[in-house]
Amino acid sequence: MFGRFWASKRGNFAVATAVAMVPLMLGVAASIDLTGTSDDAAQLQNSLDAAGLAIGTKYLPSMSANDVQQLGQTFFAANMSAADAQEYSGSLAAFQVAASGDPSAYFLSLSSNITRPPVVSVMPAWQATRSAQVKIKPGAQACVLALDPHADDAVNLQGSTNVAMTGCVIAANSDAADSVNRGGSAIVSAACVSTVGGTQGLTPPNATLSCGTPHEKQYASFDPLADVVPPAYTLCLPVPNGKTITLSPGTYCDKTLSGKITLNPGTYIMRNVTIKPGGNGSLSGQGVTIFLMENSQIYINANEQVNLSPPTSGTYQGITIYQAHGNTQALTLNGGSGSLVSGFIYAPDAVITYAGNSDMSGQGSCLRLVGDTITMTGNSAVKSNCTAELGNREMYAGRMITLVK
Repeated sequence: MFGRFWASKRGNFAVATAVAMVPLMLGVAASIDLTGTSDDAAQLQNSLDAAGLAIGTKYLPSMSANDVQQLGQTFFAANMSAADAQEYSGSLAAFQVAASGDPSAYFLSLSSNITRPPVVSVMPAWQATRSAQVKIKPGAQACVLALDPHADDAVNLQGSTNVAMTGCVIAANSDAADSVNRGGSAIVSAACVSTVGGTQGLTPPNATLSCGTPHEKQYASFDPLADVVPPAYTLCLPVPNGKTITLSPGTYCDKTLSGKITLNPGTYIMRNVTIKPGGNGSLSGQGVTIFLMENSQIYINANEQVNLSPPTSGTYQGITIYQAHGNTQALTLNGGSGSLVSGFIYAPDAVITYAGNSDMSGQGSCLRLVGDTITMTGNSAVKSNCTAELGNREMYAGRMITLVK
């Protein structure tokens, strides 16, 4: 019987057809796999792009690599939910994100892969790898920045204030409806106001903004000094007796400094030190950086004079006062007539109260205020073009997020 089958033309045709069907069916299976993998790869790419843009809205330079990875996985998982369970779990396990760059521009690089089981088990699994890169660029130059994410009146302009910040932005990271507030007879002029939340009182004639109207519901601004590491403590130095004292750079501990205080150029580390000149006292120092560690604080009253400027080179260039994270002591600079403060005044976890005066308004200063919240009174003018005076250190408002690839 088999002999007749093999001799039969119909038998030969059946065998030939069966043999021919094998590569044909494998080709159809491969086509299905290719189409499915292409669809999955597109889903993977879209998920990486979306995750990168979402991370960009929350990214902070102070985040650890693990923080960025966990944040990215949260966003990536939400966008990959359209893939089936097996493919999804593999892609989530393969997900990687890394941050790089500097304050001029940060980059987020993301990657993952997706594996699709073959239609025919004898064929290998199909895999696609995709990547994405997001660029986070800071916005316009800022002169005032409140870091608190939720405070009312995070930047508060009150009283008979006249604040002129031509070319500079006033920024607040608070999502409150009144995160930047102008009240009373205060007058403000600036390049713009940028805030995560809303604003109050910033309408003509009391407010003049080059951008027209405040920019509300913006992305948060970067902390410009997030990467600064305070110097190590050294041996506590003695403080001279008398109401007129001159200090040299170094560490000072558990003191109250009052009277006429002069600081020689250099770096000062204050541990549990209160700088409070008192009636008709003063605080002056050119090319100095003051680190307020532990519970140290500076309190300059209206009848006292303050004259401070930062170094223009070195590790702490551009920084005049740096109040450590965790130090919540209020930082008060209400210097009298003739006072002049320039450089970064930084108190990320404290209230900064700053009062300018008519002399400062006339000269203008290269001042940058960064605090948890900031209250400004008095008359002051702030320069925007301060590259040399601030040792090339910059501060920006908001952020721009773009998909590079």
